[in-house]
Amino acid sequence: MIVSDAFAGKTYAVLGLARSGLATVNCLSASGARVVAWDGREEARAAVAGKAELGDPMEIDLSGFDDIVVSPGVPLNRHPITMRAKLAGVPIIGDIELFALARPTLPPHKVVGITGTNGKSTTTALIHHIIEQAGYPTVMGGNIGLPILGQPPLEPNLKGPGVYVLELSSYQIDLTHSLDCDVAVLLNITPDHLDRYDGFEGYVASKARLFAMQSADHVAVIATEDEPSRAIAQNLRHSRESGNPSPDIMGQGEVGEMDPRLRGDDVKEVGSSDIDPVAQLTWPALQGPHNAQNAAVAIAVAKALGIDEATIANALVSYASLPHRMQAVGTRNGVLYVNDSKATNAASTAPALAAWPPVDGRPRIHWILGGVAKSDNLDECVPHFGNVAHAYTIGEAGHMFADLLRGSMAVDDSEMLSAAVRRAARIAQPGDVVLLSPACASFDQFRDFEARGDAFVAAVGALE
Repeated sequence: MIVSDAFAGKTYAVLGLARSGLATVNCLSASGARVVAWDGREEARAAVAGKAELGDPMEIDLSGFDDIVVSPGVPLNRHPITMRAKLAGVPIIGDIELFALARPTLPPHKVVGITGTNGKSTTTALIHHIIEQAGYPTVMGGNIGLPILGQPPLEPNLKGPGVYVLELSSYQIDLTHSLDCDVAVLLNITPDHLDRYDGFEGYVASKARLFAMQSADHVAVIATEDEPSRAIAQNLRHSRESGNPSPDIMGQGEVGEMDPRLRGDDVKEVGSSDIDPVAQLTWPALQGPHNAQNAAVAIAVAKALGIDEATIANALVSYASLPHRMQAVGTRNGVLYVNDSKATNAASTAPALAAWPPVDGRPRIHWILGGVAKSDNLDECVPHFGNVAHAYTIGEAGHMFADLLRGSMAVDDSEMLSAAVRRAARIAQPGDVVLLSPACASFDQFRDFEARGDAFVAAVGALE
């Protein structure tokens, strides 16, 4: 794990002891900080015995605390800890901010931070894979994989300094104030998580803060295929070119020796049209227009880090899909089964529907969707309805979506995921694709999208 003198002698409250909270306690305790931790679950409190005092930040006296560290899942716009911390004059931060504060004490390194509404996990994993193939020390963390504080610090090797690759949700960005990414990435912005923000503008502003925290001599890579992302790129470029760049919020100077290609005017705009569709056909795990955008971004990041084109090209071919993200589960009787359970809104499902167009005029997709709806429409998916042979609706939104889709395609209101898989298997023909891409959250029937995806894999495995 990361241990840093930056925390020695300080006092922290930690609210929430899931994976990131537990890693935070371990890091702070090993770094010589006093830690007071709390979680409503007794087993979670037991896990920090000997490392932290127990105390609920909603009840204890917060005077003298340096920071309150909360999970990104804590809704700051509604949770009473926000006002309590404000009255006590104690900042609320997250584990990403602790990592940012620890950076000056770590071996020389670089940080790539990736945000956006959709595609973050795939792009993060792809960038990490390219860097790994290039031979640099690298780990990925943040909103993917292991908590960043729970991973060992990267040591430079003969190739150069290590690279931390961080997937960053808007919630995580909200909880950091000094993360100065050497390369900051924005994939796209569509309405999401609006219950946590003051309208769509507040959500956009959260994403934009990743670039506000950058030093002017660091690279911004922005996929400018939606209006909010184009506006952020334009404003950032104007800010840097006008000589009024984002300040060095870290105030620590550079960390390690940076690549000379990281120039102050480096605002790189990319898009899916940058990708050669013939070349993309040779990348098995990166099919579809959404993955063209992901690849364009990853290529730009890799080039900014000084990775050669041959290594990038080979890595695009060898990259394997993440679980639950356009994951090819297997082929049964000539039918491909794909687990895209991570698609929790219509905007993230639309690219999956676009990935398999009709062959000889025959639509091929058997689409399983439903769960807890984030909207009452599927507008982003409409342009790709012609690719769908049959829809199978499940969960809380199943009846609503069944009514919505009838007239555009054949629909089976299946209610349960296992039933949808069995019915799709009976109807699908060789060359077809049975696609779980729910366009919904999972919490009506499953613990999370991973559990939903696992259930799909199990249902496919149970087919005769």
